[in-house]
Amino acid sequence: MSNIQRAFTNGKAFIPFITCGDPDTATTKSVIHAAVENGADLIEIGIPFSDPTAEGPVIQEANIRALNGGITSTKVLGMVRELREEGVTIPLVFMTYANVVYSYGSDEFLRECEAVGVDGLILPDVPFEEKGEFSEVCKAHNVALISMIAPTSEQRIAMIAREAEGFIYVVSSLGVTGVRSEITTDLDAIVKAIRRVSDVPCAIGFGISTPEQAARMSKIADGVIVGSAIIKLLAKYGRESARYVGGYVKSMKDAIR
Repeated sequence: MSNIQRAFTNGKAFIPFITCGDPDTATTKSVIHAAVENGADLIEIGIPFSDPTAEGPVIQEANIRALNGGITSTKVLGMVRELREEGVTIPLVFMTYANVVYSYGSDEFLRECEAVGVDGLILPDVPFEEKGEFSEVCKAHNVALISMIAPTSEQRIAMIAREAEGFIYVVSSLGVTGVRSEITTDLDAIVKAIRRVSDVPCAIGFGISTPEQAARMSKIADGVIVGSAIIKLLAKYGRESARYVGGYVKSMKDAIR
């Protein structure tokens, strides 16, 4: 069993997304520790990029703040190494864009991921049909390339799910990331279509912000992903964010137990 799969063995998984370096790596580390202490099962760490096409305004602004603060892929990798040395054992997954990996050098980037203890990689701008150039190097360095399935995937759901590893990121809604008051997609049908061909865990993300939404999504899937609501706390509280994020994570984890 992989480290990622272990995140889904203790009931429903809660997965916070945190943009690294917003406002600095020390704050990111303290927020991650607080999230772990309050029940996070897996953490998505965003490596900032200048053109994050899948992100809404909240996470775009976090990317800008982090980049203006001098964050780099090398600094993010170093922070993960420190987290592992400080005793964080839950799965850590990077979410970033193809150009970030290309500019570092794909093989070198994945080698460093393996060395510091990164378990998975999500590249939202790489479609399933073009993942080959990344999947082989990910396999070579024991990093799961996480697949995304969206409401528009339709006939491609089974094809994507059959090759999925780690967990499947089920996108709840059309458009970019961001808090939504209502999620109307027939996610139950999407997850059932996945289940017919794969036993890889499914986690739903995009738009989830309240404990009530999380509880509802957890009845459909194996886990719940939340990003924008957490990034809003970071924007509001800055370097004092850890205790607020910790409290939020606890409320969300309690809702899906």
